[in-house]
Amino acid sequence: MLHIEKVNCFYGKSHVLHNASLEIREKELVGLVGRNGAGKSTTLKTIMGLVPPKSGTVRFQEESFSGWPPYKIPRQGISYVPQGRHLFPKLTVWENLKIPLVQSPLDQDKLEEIFYYFPRLKERLNQKAGTLSGGEQQMLAVGRALITKPKLILLDEPTEGLMPILVNMISNTIKAINQKGTAILLVEQNLKTLKEICHRIYIMEKGSIVYEGTPAQLEAAEEIQEKYLSVKV
Repeated sequence: MLHIEKVNCFYGKSHVLHNASLEIREKELVGLVGRNGAGKSTTLKTIMGLVPPKSGTVRFQEESFSGWPPYKIPRQGISYVPQGRHLFPKLTVWENLKIPLVQSPLDQDKLEEIFYYFPRLKERLNQKAGTLSGGEQQMLAVGRALITKPKLILLDEPTEGLMPILVNMISNTIKAINQKGTAILLVEQNLKTLKEICHRIYIMEKGSIVYEGTPAQLEAAEEIQEKYLSVKV
């Protein structure tokens, strides 16, 4: 479905991604974990065309994104929830949800699915996004990503800064969305969450993919966890 092959990216003269390669298969939930500054967010931005690769390829359903402007990539069926949510704080919940639908009709069934996952959004439909709690804002960010009926969702640290009860709720919702057929690439620092909901997990270190395996394989790879994630096992 999504193939990133030997991608190299730079910020100015700083080499951020080093021959990074990974893939997401149909209907798969894949985790990407690593220390701060490892290049995880840059990987997502590269997929979305926000950081053009110096070399290497990004392909989605066999279509290469090389040279594509960022606005064209979501139209191929990819939604992106960036770190920090990037909502429009002065617009209402409803207005934020509608923004991605500039060229598409509203699917009422998809809207009801969003409200099923996040009933709080329906209750606060006319409330400005900037007045929502952190957890509610994350619900809105995920709901906005869902409304275009994407084939793949990129999630960057969706549980960051949330209370444990909300971390569990968001994690369970991500799993439920995936189980309905949407592929997901999840960047997350919480290794426990990734082990519980992902089919496969990649570890990134200094801009390179250094490990790939199932949660069970990673659980057994004690040296890998300690070396790259500072997890004492």
